[in-house]
Amino acid sequence: MGERITEELEVASVFDIRLGGLTIHVSETVVVMWIIMAIMIIGGFLLTRRLRVENPSKRQVAVEGIYSWLDKFFRDIVGEKGGWMVSYLVIVITFLVISNLFGIFGFKAPTKDLQLTGILAVFSIVLVQVASVKAHGVGGWLKSFTNPMNALELVIKPLSLCMRLFGNILGAFVIMKSIEYALPIIAPPVVSLYFDLFDGALQAYVFTFLTALYIQEAVE
Repeated sequence: MGERITEELEVASVFDIRLGGLTIHVSETVVVMWIIMAIMIIGGFLLTRRLRVENPSKRQVAVEGIYSWLDKFFRDIVGEKGGWMVSYLVIVITFLVISNLFGIFGFKAPTKDLQLTGILAVFSIVLVQVASVKAHGVGGWLKSFTNPMNALELVIKPLSLCMRLFGNILGAFVIMKSIEYALPIIAPPVVSLYFDLFDGALQAYVFTFLTALYIQEAVE
C-alpha cells in the first residue's frame, strides 16, 4: 500500500515543449494550475457581468457578500497600512480553495507539490517585506534587521508557511488513500469530501491568515 501511495504522490510529466535544443517538461501541477487560472479568469468575468447599483441580482448580492466578508476579515488583520494587500490575500485564498477542491474530481491538487507551496510561501514573504518597506521606508526596513531574530525570520516564516500547507495537505492525502485502500467501497466518497472540501478550505484559511498576520507585524 505504501508503494501505491508513493506512486500517486509523484508529480508526473504530462507533455514536453521543445525550444531548439531545450526540452521543457510540463508537469501535472502546471496543467492543473492552467485549468484553475482559466476557471478563475472566466468565473471572475461571468460573476461580475452586468453589475447594477439598483435592484442587484441574487448572483451580484452573493458575490458582493462573500467578497465584502473576506475584505473585512483581512483588512481587520492587516490594518490600514496593509490594506493594499487585501486583494492579494483574497486571490490566494480563492486559488488555494479551488486547488484543494480538484481532488474531488479525480485530479491531483497542485498544493501536494512542494514546489508550488514553496513558491507561494516565498512570494508571500517577499510581499510582506515590500509592505514593510512601504510602511517604514528602506531605512526603517533595514534598521529592523539589527535584531537578529528579524533576519532569522526571513528564513523561518516562508519555511513555516510552505511546510505547514504542504505537510497538512499531504498528510490528509495519505490518510484518505489509506482509508480508501482499507474500505474501497464505503469510505472513499465521504472521506474525499471531508479532506478535499473541509480540510482543504481550512488549510487555505490558515495559510492566508498567517500571511495576513505577518503583514500586520511588518507594517505596524
